[in-house]
Amino acid sequence: MLIRIYPENPNEREIEKVVQFLRDGGLIVYPTDTIYGLGCDIFNTRAVEKICRYKNIDPHKANLSFICYDLSNISEYAKVDNNTFKLMKKNLPGPFTFILNGNSNLPKLFRNKKTVGIRVPDNNIIRELVRGLGNPILSTSVRDDDDEILEYFTDPELIHERYENIADVVINGGFGTLDPSTVVDCTGDEPVIVRQGKGELIL
Repeated sequence: MLIRIYPENPNEREIEKVVQFLRDGGLIVYPTDTIYGLGCDIFNTRAVEKICRYKNIDPHKANLSFICYDLSNISEYAKVDNNTFKLMKKNLPGPFTFILNGNSNLPKLFRNKKTVGIRVPDNNIIRELVRGLGNPILSTSVRDDDDEILEYFTDPELIHERYENIADVVINGGFGTLDPSTVVDCTGDEPVIVRQGKGELIL
């Protein structure tokens, strides 16, 4: 199913329709401020495993990340010291993934990793979905590194063609970009950029 939602003013009825799919264990493709993402409710183990099978990754070893509505969510799932909180506050919402030490509230599949990637994208659609669901949404890129037809990852209609047998809903929120998020490891004494993507980190 392809659903059109406008990022400037997401339609509440359409958001609720997608949230219901998430609650039922469905997979969705959604826009962010970087590449379109494939996700599900982080607490639905079967949905997470389905995504991992499709992406051919081991959920116990992979660097999975999830999307929060805002900073107030984050301390529920990760350990955040004052300096890291200030850094995140300066840069979020934005095109960054912050790697943090997780805590015991993480879903079972995440706990073995001890760390978790956190995103708060500058995109109203995915943030409203998180808010409607009431907890974070798993985040993995729709892009395959070995695929050279780049339009498949920026044009929602082409993404829908590719994902209609995998995702219950593909959201058309306008054209995406090909730039990934900048990944910042905050598990040590100082933040370390482990992948430079879209966005310049403000220290």
